[in-house]
Amino acid sequence: MHTVNAFIILLMVATLVAALSRRIRIPYTVALVAVGLALGTIGTFDAPPLDKELLFAVFLPGLLFEAAYHLKADEFWRNKFAIIVLAVPGVVVAIALTALLVLGAASAGWLSNVGWRQALIFAALIAATDPVAVVALFRELGVDRRLQVLVEGESLLNDGTAVVIFSLALAVATGGSDSIPSPQYLIGQFALMAGGGLAVGVLSALGITWCMRRVDDPATEITLTMIAAYGSFALAESLGVSGVIATVASGMVCGSYAAKMAMTQSTRDAVVGFWSYVSFILNSIVFLLLGLQIHLQSLADAWLAILLSYLAVTVGRAIMIFSVSALLRPTRERLPGGWPALMVIGGLRGALSMVLALSLPLSFPARGQIVTTTFGVVVLSILVQGSATAIAAGRMVRRTKREGGAGVRDAEGAIAV
Repeated sequence: MHTVNAFIILLMVATLVAALSRRIRIPYTVALVAVGLALGTIGTFDAPPLDKELLFAVFLPGLLFEAAYHLKADEFWRNKFAIIVLAVPGVVVAIALTALLVLGAASAGWLSNVGWRQALIFAALIAATDPVAVVALFRELGVDRRLQVLVEGESLLNDGTAVVIFSLALAVATGGSDSIPSPQYLIGQFALMAGGGLAVGVLSALGITWCMRRVDDPATEITLTMIAAYGSFALAESLGVSGVIATVASGMVCGSYAAKMAMTQSTRDAVVGFWSYVSFILNSIVFLLLGLQIHLQSLADAWLAILLSYLAVTVGRAIMIFSVSALLRPTRERLPGGWPALMVIGGLRGALSMVLALSLPLSFPARGQIVTTTFGVVVLSILVQGSATAIAAGRMVRRTKREGGAGVRDAEGAIAV
């Protein structure tokens, strides 16, 4: 009953924060984390810990599926090169740059107890961006749909990429110097985990579609989408492949194929309404738990390490985003001026990074330092970048409206932030 009571209180707090955030015009997730921090500092009540089991079993599949369900296949396909470059090789580059910058700070004497293992693990677990706050904000402000697709598509795919790379990096970092696998082996393992997850997700969604075509009952079909979301994740994880990628693939197939081929209009409306509600509940609780998980005093004691790490993460992402933007400039998928900067500040970190940090073995060197630094970077990311994204996106939309264009037509600065 203690856990049930805690969740009821969290829902009450989330409802109050949702109402107040709309009145005072601040991003909902920023307000949730701030309230969570305040409640955690006051010590109002004991909330369930946001651990890997809770996130992977309850929150992550539902959040990923809902976001992927709305990311239509045709929109993804029109931006496939940009999204894939950002989410796969782009993440690898961002991880490498972040690790190098952290090592540079350590060699300069600004960070202690940091070797290549700690730098690699931290860079891998902090690589995944959280699209929830940013995409919700973009929808509310009316930001160009293509920018929404790019941010959401990159974030959904880089979650899977980051989790796979983190698993491989942990295996490398915890092995002895004689047991470090070859690059060919690591690439093969990455392809197996990512490709296996993709296959599980697509096949699960096709099976669910086959079932839907034989029923015409909204409640049953909603239940089938839940099976697609949580079942594909659980099946992929049990097979040793990426559950994140499986759920994303399942959501995209259900949203783009099953919705057209196996659902009536009334069922489609019911499914969208149901998953919108699930997304609101899961997001509200996870961001409150995120704030409640953090102890402000420990963050204050490690402020220099947090600040330097945050700068390394931000600079690493900025170099990656602007490099990809330059690579895309001669193509049809080029990024209009102002979009790269907004994608840099919109690359918020969230609960996934914190849970990956907490999942490190207790015997891992400097584990406590990595956990504290990760928590601090996540808090800075949500509070600082979340607020900055709201301001920058609002300016971009107002400028686009003044110029009377959609922003995409001018690739050289029509919507500069």
